[in-house]
Amino acid sequence: MKEAGEKINDPSKKLSDAIRDVKNAFADRDDVVVDMREAHRMRLDLLAAELAPVFADVPADMDNFDFVVSSGLQPRLWIDAVSHVAMGRDRRTYRFLRDTRIGRVVLAESTEMKPVADSVTRYVAERVVERQRMMEGGVEPAVAGLKRADVREAEPPLRSTTRSSGWSAFLSGLGLIAAGALVGLAVSVALFWDRIVAMVLSLRP
Repeated sequence: MKEAGEKINDPSKKLSDAIRDVKNAFADRDDVVVDMREAHRMRLDLLAAELAPVFADVPADMDNFDFVVSSGLQPRLWIDAVSHVAMGRDRRTYRFLRDTRIGRVVLAESTEMKPVADSVTRYVAERVVERQRMMEGGVEPAVAGLKRADVREAEPPLRSTTRSSGWSAFLSGLGLIAAGALVGLAVSVALFWDRIVAMVLSLRP
């Protein structure tokens, strides 16, 4: 009976050992994830410190920039709502990414901090200049060497063209209706010619 009892207890001990092993494995995996997250955040914090003078020079009235390192499974240094810097899977590669209408594009990628910092600086400068040009009313030419026509000058011809096109369509429609009426009249006269002649003869005194 004693041996039977030991055999009954063995499976429970094996299950408890398995549960303990699984918990240890999850703990080890969590430690790895935490270590990776901390390593990513530390490198991004260093990049943010490198870019601190650039961020400080941005005009105070520009609120479209973020310049914060977010927490989470994959920390990111946010530049604005559509661009950020994240670490690659090797924990050493800085990747400057931007979300566009065609998908996410890589603006810069390097294991060195300086090239990515320079790319971020250039990106921030471009956004500042774009905003200044918009405030001043400047318009960027669509094609190099060509000037875009002023909107106020483009509107009157567009309106007159639209009106002339409308009148042309209206007159064409009237012409088609008149032509159809004439054809119908001719067909009616041909079909009822005998009756028309008889009617005319009957009306004579």
